[in-house]
Amino acid sequence: GAKNDNVNSDCKSFYFSWRLCVSAAIIFMTEVFSLPVRVYYEDTDAGGVVYHSNYLNFMERARTEWLRALGFEQDELLREYGVIFAVSTVSVAFHKPARFNELLAVTVALDRRGAASLTLKQEVRRGDELLASGEVRIACLDAQRFVPVAIPKHVAATVLATCGAAAAPARRA
Repeated sequence: GAKNDNVNSDCKSFYFSWRLCVSAAIIFMTEVFSLPVRVYYEDTDAGGVVYHSNYLNFMERARTEWLRALGFEQDELLREYGVIFAVSTVSVAFHKPARFNELLAVTVALDRRGAASLTLKQEVRRGDELLASGEVRIACLDAQRFVPVAIPKHVAATVLATCGAAAAPARRA
């Protein structure tokens, strides 16, 4: 009935707003990409707060949508170039808890670039409050051999042109 229509309308409205935001990001991408994420019951622990590992899930979603907003679908990168992006290192600091039903903003910003990797700064915020911050290094891998390979030129050029050519070159270990 009417109650379900409102729920469907709200969901469609949220989905439309989210898709519009992601689509607009293609045109108006700034150096920081932001994805809205709603906290569900499944994200929380017995204390009613977001379980620590779920912040990594939120960050993964944001990185996937960041790539999508740049015009790259991960399955298409696999088909077209034979590459995948995989997390090689991650560091997360937890500052404040998020709770059920809160709307969070999860950000992605390019920090450093390498021939076969990108280092990204990520944050999870509730309004102006910083809840979690992280640094994630993703490696471009040959999907068959699982060895590092250069990021495809078109992908690297788009990332640098759109997300900050001023990002520092990656440090060599």
